[in-house]
Amino acid sequence: MKDFIRIENLYFQYEASEEDENRSYALNGVDLSIGRGEFVAVLGHNGCGKSTLAKHINSIYLPTTGDVTVNGINTKDDDRLFEIRKTVGLVLQNPDNQIVAGIVEEDVAFGCENIGVEQKEIRKRVDSALKAVDMYDYRLHSPDKLSGGQKQRIAIAGIIAMEPECIVLDEPTAMLDPQGRDEVMKTIIRLNKEMGITMILITHFMEEAVLADRVIVMDSGKVLTDGTPREVFSQVELLKKHRLSVPQASLKSF
Repeated sequence: MKDFIRIENLYFQYEASEEDENRSYALNGVDLSIGRGEFVAVLGHNGCGKSTLAKHINSIYLPTTGDVTVNGINTKDDDRLFEIRKTVGLVLQNPDNQIVAGIVEEDVAFGCENIGVEQKEIRKRVDSALKAVDMYDYRLHSPDKLSGGQKQRIAIAGIIAMEPECIVLDEPTAMLDPQGRDEVMKTIIRLNKEMGITMILITHFMEEAVLADRVIVMDSGKVLTDGTPREVFSQVELLKKHRLSVPQASLKSF
């Protein structure tokens, strides 16, 4: 599988005041490659660097040192920033931070309008995206009337409508109840398997990571381990040492 995303010797340090000269790196020498069409879960405690990593893939953050390449484009290339953002969509933890319109279908159309898609094409893309996340029947509803899980699916539809090749989801279920989490996870799996969209799921829920094709565990800005769910969750002692539990469902299957 050809590398779609390549991360090489990535270090990242947040800007700070002169008094805080001893601040540590949020990312500390990360090396990763992700193939086109993979469903990858990035797992770890809050503060481990996983959300910082997500924002590098979408070029919101740039490396302090090292390189991130998306479909052959280095994220440091300012002239191709638009191309990177079009290739990789980012879904945030709180869907309310991404919903900008008072009607569902208008919200899903917003991103397409920003990138200059023609109106006829926008109509097709909006309908297709809403059907992909099973929210077409709610197209004329107000987002304010929807549940958390439904709002998150609308946020995902807005990204899908821009036809990205990859979607990075930064803890998209953290603020949802169990039903909402289930709705969003089913949507992620379906989009990956049926539409071939590369999915990178940032999460701290072990039960979500088990559903991915591959699991990357981070701690202290580094990759702790990387492999299939079976390979990763079989390393019980390593995970316990880093204060990470093993999902009960995985113990039964392994």
